[in-house]
Amino acid sequence: MNVITHRTIFLSVAAVSVAVSIGIISFFGLRFGIDFTGGSLTEVSFAVAPDQAAITSVVVDELGLAGASVRASVDEAGRDAYLIRTRDLNESERVGLAAAVTNLGAEGEISRFTSIGPVIGQELRDKAVWAIGAVLLVIVLYVAYAFAGIGTPVRSWTYGGVTILVLVHDILVPTAVMALLGVFLGVEADVLFIMALLAVLGYSVNDTIVIFDRVREQLVANRTEHRIEREEAGIVMADVTYTLDKPYTELVAAAVSQSMARSINTSLTTMVSLVALYFIGGDVTKTFALVLLAGVIAGTYSSICIASPLVVAYAKWRGVDVDSVQTTKTI
Repeated sequence: MNVITHRTIFLSVAAVSVAVSIGIISFFGLRFGIDFTGGSLTEVSFAVAPDQAAITSVVVDELGLAGASVRASVDEAGRDAYLIRTRDLNESERVGLAAAVTNLGAEGEISRFTSIGPVIGQELRDKAVWAIGAVLLVIVLYVAYAFAGIGTPVRSWTYGGVTILVLVHDILVPTAVMALLGVFLGVEADVLFIMALLAVLGYSVNDTIVIFDRVREQLVANRTEHRIEREEAGIVMADVTYTLDKPYTELVAAAVSQSMARSINTSLTTMVSLVALYFIGGDVTKTFALVLLAGVIAGTYSSICIASPLVVAYAKWRGVDVDSVQTTKTI
């Protein structure tokens, strides 16, 4: 199926996925980990683990740690464990918690303890937002610079703007997946989640730019230059007019078709690696692999089915007859 000819269908699917993702994130929200909210995370491991209800009862009722959460896990040695998230604990509270929960099962021990103050958590959250924003800004500037002066029916900044819109789609989808994981499985968004989003940004923008670069090659190879020189105040000026030999839609469709096999093969290879990481890797990397897998799928779809069709749709909205040869002018 020609993605440019049937761009309305693909862009409609993208609009629905964005709307659904925004709805999920707005309704459920993200379950932030202690990396961003501050607090303490205690992992207690057992040879024979007690019921989760027993752990919760001791932590909340006996120790009075209101708002604490308990989630089943597996430690690095493969033993049954529980992750206990609480507010930031002082030394006496930490010792009391360890003594209370390790006695509930056979061979209980604290296998991990992490504590982050609220100030550090807020600082990490702010830096994560700045990191994502900086990446998006650099991408816009790079794409605008790389496509400057190619003489297409749309300006070079259009390609940068479309790239950002595509990346918004690619960020929303894995974020919605994380929101659902938080609701149904109690998974918390931590620094690894931000790393996954940054990896998705890099992966997706690379795929999108490869296709846009092929569009540029098509435009340069299928245009005729007309140069008219004139002299103004002793300075020779040149009016350069480019006439496309083929319709803009045909050139963009050819670029997408030439890049499609490369994009799909690259994505499939990446997805195989992520699936292996999810099933074979440790518990720490499972959420990272799952979020990244969702981002790769979204990024592959957006690079092929959203980016170029959106450029064509924008050109048509600006009044460009994209189905006939076009003339653009530069000086």
